Amino acid sequence: MATGMLHTHYLCVILFTLIYLVKTILLLSDRHELLESFRRKTKVPEMIVSFGFLATGIYLMTQLPAIPAMLIVKIALVVLSIPLAVVGFKKKNKVLASFSFFLIIVSFGLAQKVRQAKAGGAVAAVSGKEIFEDKCSLCHGDNGKLGLNGAKDLSVTKLDHKGIADIIAQGKNGMASYKDVLTTAQIEAVTSYIESDLKGK
Repeated sequence: MATGMLHTHYLCVILFTLIYLVKTILLLSDRHELLESFRRKTKVPEMIVSFGFLATGIYLMTQLPAIPAMLIVKIALVVLSIPLAVVGFKKKNKVLASFSFFLIIVSFGLAQKVRQAKAGGAVAAVSGKEIFEDKCSLCHGDNGKLGLNGAKDLSVTKLDHKGIADIIAQGKNGMASYKDVLTTAQIEAVTSYIESDLKGK
């Protein structure tokens, strides 16, 4: 369910950003009649997208064991951008509307940073079990079955050795990429640990 929510959240964020991009371009190019027409036609879809953005975001936050400081900054930027956008478009104030759109783009960039930060810093451990407990058990659990934040149940995975190693290295959905955090040998150790101690158990 968390994976579906994550995809829905991304879709809502993209649609929300596109709506604001079009409105900002129309305002900056002094196409006020077209802007008003666009606002009227997209009023209901914008409300639906905004609600989806908010609801899925709140759900995903409830799945986090702790809320990172960067995520709090991201939320603050989004909350600040909304009244600025409302006033900016209503008063046809180009500066406020542009600043609001800028805050939305910055918050989108921070979301990517939050995802990367989930990987944490480098580890010295070489044991697959130790690395798993340090980096993976928060979402997967010690037995691989916890499923927090949309984490897959590792005990029933159909992935082969290469598939597991690739996901650890590259990340997927809400899972961070570990290629810059773990060495190739450490990724291999974690992969072997998952296969020998968690998969099929």
